[in-house]
Amino acid sequence: MTGAPGCAMTVQGMQQGDGRMRKAMLAGLALLMLGACAGDRRLHDLDRGLDGPDEFSVLPSLPLEIPASLVLPSPDPGGVNRVDRNPIGEGLLALGGSPAGGVAGDQALLSAVAADGVTSGIRSLLAQEDAAFRGRAGLAAGWNPFGRDRYFRSYAGQALDASSEIARWRNLGAQVPSAPPEG
Repeated sequence: MTGAPGCAMTVQGMQQGDGRMRKAMLAGLALLMLGACAGDRRLHDLDRGLDGPDEFSVLPSLPLEIPASLVLPSPDPGGVNRVDRNPIGEGLLALGGSPAGGVAGDQALLSAVAADGVTSGIRSLLAQEDAAFRGRAGLAAGWNPFGRDRYFRSYAGQALDASSEIARWRNLGAQVPSAPPEG
C-alpha cells in the first residue's frame, strides 16, 4: 500500500503502529486502575497533625438574661460568667446528683472499680504502649508499594469476637444484652 511520494506505508508498518498504540492504551488503563485503589486513610492516620479547631472544645453559651437588679456587681477576678456552661455540673444534675456533692453512689462505684488497684496515668501509659506497638507493626510491615491501609491488619490480633465474648460472659452467669445479628 502506498500513498503520496515519500510516505510509503506498508501493512506491516500499520500493524506495528497499532501494537504500540494498544500497549500505550493498556499502560494508561493500568495506571487508572492503580489510581482507583488509593483510599482516604485520614481516619486511621493517628499521627497526622491537625491544625484546625477542636470542635469538642467549643461550648454554646446559655441565653442572656436580664437580672432582677440592674445594679452592676463588683468585679470578681477569676469568678464565673453567668452565661458560661458547666458541662460537668450539668451532667451531674442530669444523673440525679448535685454539682457540689456528685451523684449518690459514686464512691461505692469507685471503690468497686479500684478494688484490684488503680494504675495512675493509665491513659499516657496506654498511649506509649500503642505508639510502640504501631512502631513495631510499621517496621514489620516492610515494603508497601501501593500504600494499602494496614490499620485493621495491624490490630487484628487484638480484636474481640463479639459472639464468643457474649457466650463466655453468659457461661460465667453474667446478664448481657443481646448482640445485633451477624451478617
